Amino acid sequence: MFNLFKKKKSEPNKGDQYLSLKIREIVKETPDTVSIFFEQPEPYLDYKPGQFLTVILEIEGKEVRRSYSLCTSPFVDPFPGISVKRVTGGLVSNYLNDQLRPGKTIEIMKPMGNFTTSFHSQNKIQYYMVAGGSGITPIMGLTKSVLVNEPNSKVTLLYCSRSEDQIIFHEQLKTLKEKYGEQLEIIHNLSKPEAGWSGMSGRLDSSKLKEVLSWSDDKELTDKKYFICGPEGLMDTTLNTLESLGIAKDSIHEESFYSDLDAKEAAKKASGEMAPALTREVTVQVEGQEYSFEVAPDKTILEAGLDNQVDMPYSCQSGLCTACRGRLIAGKVDMIEDAGLSEGEIADGYILCCSSKPASSDVKIIIE
Repeated sequence: MFNLFKKKKSEPNKGDQYLSLKIREIVKETPDTVSIFFEQPEPYLDYKPGQFLTVILEIEGKEVRRSYSLCTSPFVDPFPGISVKRVTGGLVSNYLNDQLRPGKTIEIMKPMGNFTTSFHSQNKIQYYMVAGGSGITPIMGLTKSVLVNEPNSKVTLLYCSRSEDQIIFHEQLKTLKEKYGEQLEIIHNLSKPEAGWSGMSGRLDSSKLKEVLSWSDDKELTDKKYFICGPEGLMDTTLNTLESLGIAKDSIHEESFYSDLDAKEAAKKASGEMAPALTREVTVQVEGQEYSFEVAPDKTILEAGLDNQVDMPYSCQSGLCTACRGRLIAGKVDMIEDAGLSEGEIADGYILCCSSKPASSDVKIIIE
């Protein structure tokens, strides 16, 4: 038997995960990128540098959700903010760039994400930050947090952009360099620089990356951490290079903005990693209430739940964030993408509903 659901998907759950934020200021960072800063709510918005929040908007009569990394640091910046780069044909990115004004209130899901770290004034760590395009957003918050909290640590930032006018936070980065001096090293790499550019240029490859990594070799620094965020090609190049250098996985933190679930599912099916494509019933517990519904072979657990009016939390719908995270307490699922989860979370039974399909008929998930 199936439960009857009364909630509408266009009405976001007003539980502890959701909040209304009022826009304080909008700053034009580049011709196609804006930073949106919010008034602090009461109590203050609690977040860690490097995390993201999810905006919930109604556009053309439909609810849409998108995740955007916070570009601010809770240790430095009085107001939380996100930066949004316009995407050609992008419904939400164009709306946020063109339609928002100071004073408007929007709904969000509170910040979450694992692309972060802890800080201590006694740390002596060499941080390598590798960013491409809008991937600088979470790394900006992390960099500011390191500089203010860890005077004995150093940051080397390799930032890849298309051209000089596309460098997000260009002036802020100059200001940080002037303030922190040798504690911060910034290397810009432009893929299509204009005449007169004297810095690093062209596509980022392994040899360039190894060159940058070799520049910072301070014997007084007792540890190294690597943070990577950007387009798929940059991510793959950096991760492959670090692996070839024997860098331990627990020293590497990555945040991806792109995942092709269809291609990954096709690859898993071809290799026999997916269970037979059958319609199966699942039970999901949300805020203490259980819902049972069928999941067709062409649907994920999240998609089927939303189709049945179950108010399940979600954001990116591509397995990269953790908004739809649930704990599997019975049955088996095939998880197509798990990039949003840590190894520890996976070991503890957590799954991402947006990229999971039931692989048995007794699946039960608790969304906490």
